[in-house]
Amino acid sequence: MNVAAGLPTRGGLNHLERKILFTLAFLAIYRIGVHIPIPGVDTVALEEFFRQQGGNLLGMFNMFSGGALERFSVFALGVMPYISASIISQLLTVVVPHLEALSKEGDAGRKKISQYTRYGTIVLALIQGYMISNTLEGSNFLGSSLVLTGGMGWKLSTTISLTAGTAFVMWLGEQITAKGVGNGISLIIFAGIVAGLPGLVGSTYEQYTSEQMDLFRIIIILFVVVAVVSGVVYVEQAARQIPVQYAKRQVGRRVYGGQNTHLPVRVNPAGVIPPIFASSMLQFPITMGALYPNSVMGDFLNSVFSPGGWLYNSVYVSLIVFFTFFYTSITFKSDDIAENLRKFGGFVPGIRPGGRTADYINKVVTRLVLWGSVYLSAVCVLPIVLTGRFNIQFFFGGTSLLIVVGVALDTFRQIESQRQSLRYDAFLKKNPIRTRGGRL
Repeated sequence: MNVAAGLPTRGGLNHLERKILFTLAFLAIYRIGVHIPIPGVDTVALEEFFRQQGGNLLGMFNMFSGGALERFSVFALGVMPYISASIISQLLTVVVPHLEALSKEGDAGRKKISQYTRYGTIVLALIQGYMISNTLEGSNFLGSSLVLTGGMGWKLSTTISLTAGTAFVMWLGEQITAKGVGNGISLIIFAGIVAGLPGLVGSTYEQYTSEQMDLFRIIIILFVVVAVVSGVVYVEQAARQIPVQYAKRQVGRRVYGGQNTHLPVRVNPAGVIPPIFASSMLQFPITMGALYPNSVMGDFLNSVFSPGGWLYNSVYVSLIVFFTFFYTSITFKSDDIAENLRKFGGFVPGIRPGGRTADYINKVVTRLVLWGSVYLSAVCVLPIVLTGRFNIQFFFGGTSLLIVVGVALDTFRQIESQRQSLRYDAFLKKNPIRTRGGRL
């Protein structure tokens, strides 16, 4: 094989291929765990129940878990407790001085915050696991109970099993991030969504053959899917190029700087994080509604927070906009960028270095994030509107497509970056740089 392509020449696997195989192996372990059910539940009745709930929020969370919720497997909670704990930890980082100080301590501080996030994940998994087991024990479907063997012992064992499954999925995601390719948590959600697509396509074809869905609706689905994928790919790769110039400076006999470059700012710097966070936050009212199914509060939550309603759409869009601005403010530091430019002699033409540059960059980022949040909201809400307008069960649209395309693009970018690094390493090994005094 060609060394310049970043591939091995004499057999064996290079560093990138080992990372890819490691990622695929851990995703395969996750998919195996999805099919390990917790004893004591009528899984057939539960799958039929979730099949009828496919168009609402409960069906969306089941899709995010890759069908683990409808099978009531040990991975039924998936990564949602971890995402909720991450949201809480990031919000507390802004308001709690101790956490804010830890976030500024570099890698050691981030590791400490990650440890707190893991503890929060376990606590939330225990609470959600008990809620789910308690709700299933008191639920009936078509006149029969979903739980075959109930009692406090079953609820405790189920809660512990679901919590252990969430902890294991969290560990899988962290291992993929550290030793594999891409973001582990995002790839786990990606794998869960992609695993359900063949079944959804098959069910759509069955509805067409049984004349439950006409050709016009299928054409609308295909058109929207192609349009959303094209739009997501276009916007995710779009960026505003802020021009930057570096002044010439002399160090000894050498002259550095003087070149023109640019600072790329993406239209959607937050990626797929806002829709995931927003979906996770919407889990709380639906969980409370499931916890009290026959109460006034439960009926209110179940009726209001059902996809298609104006209040649900308004809350969903508001959460997406909020998390887009919030996550961008955490990850994109305009002051730090302006300070680094000033240290190395860089400046934006027509803008004074320092505070003026930080204000200018922050103004550009704010405008881009506004349009990015509008784009994310439109992509996520459009399938919900189509479902209510044309009565189409649009399972594989909106948030799911955004996550699939966004995670795929980010993973391919990381793979290409590492391939470029392998090419440079192979070139340097094949053609070592020489100086007048000998080899470096």
